[in-house]
Amino acid sequence: TLFRSGTARGMEAVNELKEKGNQALSSGNLEDAVKFYSEAIELDPKNHVLFSNRSAAYAKKREYKKALEDGCKTVELKPDWGKGYSRKAAALEFLNHFEEAKKTYEEGLKYEPGNQQLKEGLQNMEVRLAERKFMNPFNAPNLYQKLESDPRTRALLNDPSYKALIEQLKNKPSDLGTKLQDPRVMTTLSVLLGVDLGSVDEDDDESLTSPPPPPPAKKESKPEPMEEDLPENKKQALKAKELGNEAYKKRNFEDALKHYEEAKTLDPTNMMYITNQAAVYFEQANYEKCRELCKQAIEVGRENREDYQQIAKAYARIGNSFLKEEKYKEAVQFYNKSLAEHRTPDVLKKCQQAEKILKEQERLAYINPDLALEEKNKGNECFQKGDYPQAMKHYTEAIKRNPNDAKLYSNRAACYTKLLEFQLALKDCEECIRLDPTFIKGYTRKASALEAMKDFTKAMDVYQKALDFDSNCKEATDGVKRCMMSQYYRSDNPEDVKRRAMGDPEVQQIMSDPAMRLIQEQIGRVHV
Repeated sequence: TLFRSGTARGMEAVNELKEKGNQALSSGNLEDAVKFYSEAIELDPKNHVLFSNRSAAYAKKREYKKALEDGCKTVELKPDWGKGYSRKAAALEFLNHFEEAKKTYEEGLKYEPGNQQLKEGLQNMEVRLAERKFMNPFNAPNLYQKLESDPRTRALLNDPSYKALIEQLKNKPSDLGTKLQDPRVMTTLSVLLGVDLGSVDEDDDESLTSPPPPPPAKKESKPEPMEEDLPENKKQALKAKELGNEAYKKRNFEDALKHYEEAKTLDPTNMMYITNQAAVYFEQANYEKCRELCKQAIEVGRENREDYQQIAKAYARIGNSFLKEEKYKEAVQFYNKSLAEHRTPDVLKKCQQAEKILKEQERLAYINPDLALEEKNKGNECFQKGDYPQAMKHYTEAIKRNPNDAKLYSNRAACYTKLLEFQLALKDCEECIRLDPTFIKGYTRKASALEAMKDFTKAMDVYQKALDFDSNCKEATDGVKRCMMSQYYRSDNPEDVKRRAMGDPEVQQIMSDPAMRLIQEQIGRVHV
């Protein structure tokens, strides 16, 4: 018999069905849970809690599209209820719609800014989105648009072998470490990571880049204010340099080199004429000759006590030449020499860009899933023998070789637990769960560490998450029972309880609130 939801008997029937659904959900009887919630919804179709609970049941059944539908309905019925947004976002997350999940968490936080579940969900989504973008930049949705819009890669797209290479790295990013010797790969990687290596702004001498004097009538005037006081050879050198600058601006590099060489011969003590020659060779992409002249200019500058800013520019140009050749280690070395002479924002930025690419290049080169498997097997052998410190070392090396393998973090967490390093174990378990939210062992090991720390409430919550994925998981079922018994027979004294509570980050956050401190002080005065 159906009752109207507004009547007392109708509400009683709805609550009874909801309770049956809750019990079925807790015991892992998901079919019955969905059935009871659905019957309750028929009686009370405006009840947001029922849709929320059925969404949870569908999620546990791995029917994520249905879970999403109920999550959306929950939000529609109760737009200011944070739990609805959590349900909707969780379903989107399971469907790998991370961007939408992130927006859903953000929307929920507008209504409940203090909701911890929403905060943690948002943080997790941001990490996963960042990881997805960074760990496999070749999988970006606008991949070819980026490559087409950058002059460094636009021409390469005409080569079928280049497109095949990109598709290979897109579908199998683990091959990236073996392709780093191909200069096209590092060029592409620099474009996709957003590091501007193509348009290197040259730190040329002012005499090369500055515009001609505004009044054209004064063009024949002496180029230097104090030229009258200069020796004749220096006067002639300056004139030759000016002719070189004019040729350089017209990209007439042969004449520019001839004039700069004349200036250098007339005044061999001025390093600027040599660095001007180096700038020409840089433009001609003759980077070896550019570096040779820059080093020669630095020697001349040191001998004649040249301004340190000119020395810095010469070092920076050497760094730029290495950057053009994608020799990042050498580029960083000479940028640092330049910065030691004279610190400029432009050179600092280029140095940081090169360091970023170099670090990523080294990290990618170190990744090797085959060697990671070898280290994992060695760790397993040591673990079985009870040599936990050595096992931990092998697992750590395996993680460096394959940082995206969730099982490696789970294995190392087991070592930490055996060594009573529970906080480290928790950290590894959380990383394991982040990498693979469906890996049950990550949850059971996290719960085991919490149980060892006597945090039975949190341990039971984590065991329950494991049961959400597999209701027949004996390890999780036994863990829940142990935690319940341990809580029941617990006989801690008040000081132990207080000390344990103050170790909880959530409690620490609450106690750091100024209003809470004021209440504590008032309570303290009452007891005095």
